[in-house]
Amino acid sequence: MLDVPAAFFHGLPEPTFSVVVPAFNEAACLAEFHHRLAAVMDTIGSWEVVYVDDGSDDATRSVLQDLRASDPRIALICLTRNFGKEIATTAGLDHVSGAAVIVMDADLQDPPEVIPALVAAWRAGFDMVSAQRRSRGGETWLKRVTAHGFYRLMRRTGRVRLPADTGDFRLMSRRAVDAVRQLREHHRFMKGLFAWVGFPATSVLYDREPRLSGTTKWDYWKLWNLALEGITSFTVMPLKVATYLGLFVALLAVVYAAEVVVKTLVLGNPVAGYPSLMAVVLFLGGVQLVTLGVIGEYLGRVFNETKQRPLYLVERYEPSLVPAEAKV
Repeated sequence: MLDVPAAFFHGLPEPTFSVVVPAFNEAACLAEFHHRLAAVMDTIGSWEVVYVDDGSDDATRSVLQDLRASDPRIALICLTRNFGKEIATTAGLDHVSGAAVIVMDADLQDPPEVIPALVAAWRAGFDMVSAQRRSRGGETWLKRVTAHGFYRLMRRTGRVRLPADTGDFRLMSRRAVDAVRQLREHHRFMKGLFAWVGFPATSVLYDREPRLSGTTKWDYWKLWNLALEGITSFTVMPLKVATYLGLFVALLAVVYAAEVVVKTLVLGNPVAGYPSLMAVVLFLGGVQLVTLGVIGEYLGRVFNETKQRPLYLVERYEPSLVPAEAKV
């Protein structure tokens, strides 16, 4: 654990780098993560790290408070409950003060040792430097395949082109962060928001490592819901598919009606078969339900946005770079 005297920071300018780290039940990883992060950041300039406790129910908060007691460069935000990673990341971005901001996870799948490469690209003039995964250690083949397919789908159907194989691990300039902070929608897909703001961007390749400990918080159900957030937030493609599907079914119905009329005129009017009738009714009913479901997804998002509730609530905030005796 680091032991940096708080007096050392008196009179220093605002930190050049701010690191935002959302954490939910990551108590087992945090000490090692902070040790590796500090070792890297100390070599590249003045810095702070903003940890966001996203309503953890393990020892995450107490571990972060212990770390902050020995390193005043740590800022701690404790949310009132679990709001989700996307909003926890937003809370961190709302409280940074650095000229450049790095967003990363605490589970050490994104190695802090990649940060100097991100910083080098930023100093070369890029506002958005994404860490692009060259390999994905510790992940199943199914997760790799579905992630690959999702990024390709978003790049082809969305109006915003997401960088391929890129998560939240990235560095942003101050003006890019300020632009992202203006986007306050509740259904947040941060990868899309980062891409939406534009600005000169580039990527740095790295090898993603397995988790240091514990298990991932992202099961397939949560990943599916996150994919829905991304698709419905940045493309109306599902609505277009529903429209085209409805037109196609209507065309089939016209063709089938014409066939029935011709058979009636030529062969008479025999009693129609029950199985074929049920097949048509169930098919049309299924199409209608799917279409209503797609419309409902978008309508539900409109409903949530009109409430205008705050994105998150902070239970406790302890800023960085303050004397130990001044902590609240």
